[in-house]
Amino acid sequence: MIDLRELRYSYPDGRIALDGVTFSVAAGESVGLIGPNGAGKTTLFLCLSGVFRPKLGCVNIAGLDPADAAKRRQLPTKVGVVFQNSDDQLFSSTVAEDVAFGPLNLGLPADQVRQRVADSLGQVGMIGQDERVPFQLSGGEKRRAAIAGVLAMRPEVLLLDEPSMFLDPRGRRELIRLINGLPGTKLIASHDLALVRDTCSRVIVMDAGRVVIEGPTELMKDAALMEKHGLETPFV
Repeated sequence: MIDLRELRYSYPDGRIALDGVTFSVAAGESVGLIGPNGAGKTTLFLCLSGVFRPKLGCVNIAGLDPADAAKRRQLPTKVGVVFQNSDDQLFSSTVAEDVAFGPLNLGLPADQVRQRVADSLGQVGMIGQDERVPFQLSGGEKRRAAIAGVLAMRPEVLLLDEPSMFLDPRGRRELIRLINGLPGTKLIASHDLALVRDTCSRVIVMDAGRVVIEGPTELMKDAALMEKHGLETPFV
């Protein structure tokens, strides 16, 4: 479902953000993407979603190549991105309008849009909250609303960037249950390694724009490995 080969990306100032990233994620897998600040995780997500155009390398995500302009326009129907800050995704006057934004831009008829809004809010446990004002929601509710807006597009791949940011322990536990119940392929970038442990079967460790190791989540038990790459083991 996700296949990267020697992906490279540099910022205009010359800083190398991605330096030959290569890995694959199979359909239906839930994979954690971990590493210190500056490892290139968010840049990688922006390349996968077509926001950034890699300088070199090959990307195939849900059968689409973001380097191809025609294929890039199809990405929103296949790939959903949940950003670090939910406020970046919530901009309408009601939750329902926010969730409906994507389907409406697909040109779907009104009855299908309403059904997608209802289905997505049901998936995230927000039935009956469609008329609430987004900026009045709690941090956990905002996260759920943002995920609902992505799910309304019926994506095959979900990219979640620091999904537990700003959540209290209860909201975090609810998020873990939500992620585990979501269908499709999931790539989760997070510093919350306990969340990664509880939602993913495999992890990819990045540092300085490169993949340094990948394997089952149990590799996060290696305290020396975690410390070498600015991380801590989530296993007690």
